[in-house]
Amino acid sequence: MKRVKYAYAHGHMVASHTWDHKDLTTLTYDQIHDEFYRVELALERILGVKPAFLRPPYGNYNNLVRQVAYERGQKLVLWDFDSGDSTGSTPAQSNKAYDALIKKQTKKILVPHAIKALKAAGYKLVTVAECRGMQPYQSVTSPQSVRLTSTPPSLPLF
Repeated sequence: MKRVKYAYAHGHMVASHTWDHKDLTTLTYDQIHDEFYRVELALERILGVKPAFLRPPYGNYNNLVRQVAYERGQKLVLWDFDSGDSTGSTPAQSNKAYDALIKKQTKKILVPHAIKALKAAGYKLVTVAECRGMQPYQSVTSPQSVRLTSTPPSLPLF
């Protein structure tokens, strides 16, 4: 919770990545809704925002996931470069992947390395919402002073 608050307070866009990081393509319509809903509820309580974007775990989605995202007002966001960090690559291996992407060598830890190298290569780093010319959140209100447990109370399946 502290990291989410910190990121948001420092101007980073906070989006959804689902509640339990399940492969959404293996879930039912109601289960997919629940994965979206739990994150929405948590972010509304913690930050007072309802996300407008979701990055599906493993990059997996199908028409049912698209339908639920549409119904919940969220855009799916994917990637075209994988540094390997989510599949067990070491920071050094991920750094090499970035180096190969922009053909520049440097010895930094993954994220600082990527930011520095991409900026040096002339990239302007922006949020997904800014890149798409959209608002990052469906709504922004005041956060609630509620402690969340691993499962928010009384969450119905749709």
